[in-house]
Amino acid sequence: MKLRILLYCLLGGLPMLITGMGAGHPGWWLLSGVVMAAAFVPVAMFGPRRPLAQFGVIASTLLFVSELCTLSEAYFFIPTYRPQALRDFVGGTVVYLITAVVLALLASLLKLERASEQIAQHRGVIGTVGMVIVAGLVYLLCYLVFGGITYLFFTKVYYPDPSVLVGSLGIWFWVMELGRGVLMVLAVLPVIYTLRMSRMQSAIAVGVLLWIAGGLALLIPPNPMMVALQRMIHVVEILTQNLPLGIIAVLLLRPKQKQASPQTGHIVAAIP
Repeated sequence: MKLRILLYCLLGGLPMLITGMGAGHPGWWLLSGVVMAAAFVPVAMFGPRRPLAQFGVIASTLLFVSELCTLSEAYFFIPTYRPQALRDFVGGTVVYLITAVVLALLASLLKLERASEQIAQHRGVIGTVGMVIVAGLVYLLCYLVFGGITYLFFTKVYYPDPSVLVGSLGIWFWVMELGRGVLMVLAVLPVIYTLRMSRMQSAIAVGVLLWIAGGLALLIPPNPMMVALQRMIHVVEILTQNLPLGIIAVLLLRPKQKQASPQTGHIVAAIP
């Protein structure tokens, strides 16, 4: 099993070489892809059983968390990036869709699925909508606290104008960040509601997935817009924002599994 998981990560990282061929540093982009694939190992083992469903939950995470939410942040805070944003969006969409196809097929071909007695508990539609918004507010709080600390003490030298940009938007900036948090939760909602793992195990798996897919993997390759230290600082910053978001989102959206009472258990056992 360990060898098959290793193959899943190594082969699943190959599509990122497409980006490496255009942006340079193919070795670093391959490592980025391997780390990204590793984040989806719980999905491969305990997620949806059908390849098409696997593709759906992986593509949703990559297209919205890794691409849309990440590029929108770069677009806003790095004005020099804007001329190439559309090109990166189109190219990223192609690479991420290929990655999702490869990972879904690998999970099936390598037979990574594992049986589990765990059942993901679901909230109703109204409860789900409410908890998604609450989780978005949690992200907003983490963004305000940890993002503010990171900016004041570490990254202010790299971004001299964000205070002007934020001030120009006023309250709408925070509405935008709340929307990013909500969008990330919605993107991983299929993962949350299909993982056949315990509630706490799922919370950790989704938290790590949001951290890796939403920042860590993408900050591994050298980037002409960021020096190495800057990238490492952002890796830690995203850890403090996305990991709590994933953990709390799962705890909010998946209520504790109800255990049958002894009387109920006896009655069920007596039914032929």
